[in-house]
Amino acid sequence: MAAHTHPSGRRSTIYSVAQACGVSSSTVSRAFTRPDLVRDDVRERILSTAAAMGYRPNRSARATATGRTAMLGLVVPDITNPFMPPLVRAVQRAAADIGCSVTLMDAEESAGAETQLIGQLHGQVDGLILASPRASSRALAEAIDELPCVLVNRVVKELPSVVCDNSGALAHLGDRLAGHGHRTFALLSGPSASWAAKQRARAIRAWANRKEDAGVSLVELGPFDASYDGGRRAGAALLDTAATAAFAFDDVMACGVLAELDARDVQVPMQRSVVGCDDVLLARMVTPSLTTVAAPMAALGDTAITLLHHRIANPGIAAETVTLSGTPVVRDSTAPPAPPAP
Repeated sequence: MAAHTHPSGRRSTIYSVAQACGVSSSTVSRAFTRPDLVRDDVRERILSTAAAMGYRPNRSARATATGRTAMLGLVVPDITNPFMPPLVRAVQRAAADIGCSVTLMDAEESAGAETQLIGQLHGQVDGLILASPRASSRALAEAIDELPCVLVNRVVKELPSVVCDNSGALAHLGDRLAGHGHRTFALLSGPSASWAAKQRARAIRAWANRKEDAGVSLVELGPFDASYDGGRRAGAALLDTAATAAFAFDDVMACGVLAELDARDVQVPMQRSVVGCDDVLLARMVTPSLTTVAAPMAALGDTAITLLHHRIANPGIAAETVTLSGTPVVRDSTAPPAPPAP
């Protein structure tokens, strides 16, 4: 463990922290390296005393003593996607709560780059979080090997994961639109390699099937890129259908749809209603503001870190999938359809 200088001029060491707390130096060490082995009140006293004395453990020494780096990896498919920064922040905050730092890597929407980045992180991190990975299940399993790993918004057999189930929220918004009088809906599908796109499409299809007796029909378009330009193409395709309401794969695509409709002098929500998904910041800033489904970002980060922490401490534990629920958010991009022209 490293020594640090206390504001008084004395050098703070593991031994001076132990003396101040009235515990052994090994207990101080465990409070940083194996906090689960130290009683809560004792651990809190040690950590607060260490902070007041300006003492911090030396990460290299800790890694040598414990075989752990206190570093976690986070691989995202595209850091420019507005969904990712709030998730990164949530993961970093949850990691800090257990004394870990996070190394962030961007796969730039490449499944090949994704598996390469995973390989680079072996030996550098104690565990790994993969957010919405694009690689095949087999390629992921081979790249991960024995590195403790948790997936976010993707399910792969024998790997722990945390996912956001938007089916209830999407059905709620569909019911609301059907109640307003919409009968023909469009599903603007996301990327074919996206697990989340498949889940959202399945949820919307299931809702539409349940509503067939009420005269609801569904037109499926795409797949489209989860991007602004993909949304522009989806918006153009939407206008070739009779649909008066559309479910876009995510908010970025939905914003592209809004832009394309505006460029063609189609008014939203008077002539078309548009629904997004994820509730990124852009959804609140665009005009009209976007009806969407809010993802529980803080809970996704907290749960991913909790699962990974358990996996690192207990490599043999059975994998589990934790499912969280999205929340419908109604804004200005949805309304009753305009009455037919006389």
